[in-house]
Amino acid sequence: MTTYTAITKLTSSEAAYALSEAMENMEPEPTGVGVFEMEDGSNLWEVGGYFVEEPDEIELLVLAQAFGAQPFIVSELPEIDWVAKVRRDLSPVEAGRFFVYGSHDADKLPEGRIGLLIEASMAFGTGHHGTTLGCLRALDRLDNEGFRGRSVVDIGCGTAVLAMAAARIWPNPALASDIDAIAIEVAEVNVAANDLQGRVRCIEATGFEHPDLQAAAPFDLIFANILMGPLIDLAPDVAKVSQKGGYVILSGLLVEQAPQVLAAYEEAGFRLHHREDIGDWATLTLVN
Repeated sequence: MTTYTAITKLTSSEAAYALSEAMENMEPEPTGVGVFEMEDGSNLWEVGGYFVEEPDEIELLVLAQAFGAQPFIVSELPEIDWVAKVRRDLSPVEAGRFFVYGSHDADKLPEGRIGLLIEASMAFGTGHHGTTLGCLRALDRLDNEGFRGRSVVDIGCGTAVLAMAAARIWPNPALASDIDAIAIEVAEVNVAANDLQGRVRCIEATGFEHPDLQAAAPFDLIFANILMGPLIDLAPDVAKVSQKGGYVILSGLLVEQAPQVLAAYEEAGFRLHHREDIGDWATLTLVN
């Protein structure tokens, strides 16, 4: 089946998300729309849509003009089973005691390691990216230091790999939330595949704006592996729901973005406990 992409760039997150919502009403309808902050320091936002029918380029032009976006670039993708390709290309990842793998590598789980089964999917978080790897290492480091999480939440959970890792090593259940309904569906599949039903609960929510998240606060460990802008915006809310003496593990930010994020959280009352840079990506562990 032929697949098409239509991609554009904008200068503001508000316009980007508004454009993505407008694209949902296109004819033919896109099978998915995503919004991403560019990681090249340009301060631009990318909006992309996937289509199984060739999109209406006139409608795309009108949308771009209406939201102040650059003209859409429409491309035809080759007929590739992308999930199968990812399964072939992704090898297992070791992060401290954690071993993240796909079902095709189940026989490679080393003895004594904590296995986390994550299938290739549309949700972020396979352990191969420096941000997810950094968060898993940070979790492993905290546990080795003697910390034991009793109230854990993963904001922007993607595959829910971080919440599942916490649930594997500590007895209390963990919460996983994401703004994306597809990510929550993927997270629930992964939770079931790892036999963690009842140990990890997945919630569709924006930030902490969900009654179940509010009821579970304060948290003694908060993961937020998202992007610099949302991380900074979230700092005051994180401070409100973070337990005194609790930890926050932040990633999704480039090395050069770390000082801005750290400053926002220091202003909210946190201090730096540990920082790890993996390639271009930084992971911050903060304490309240």
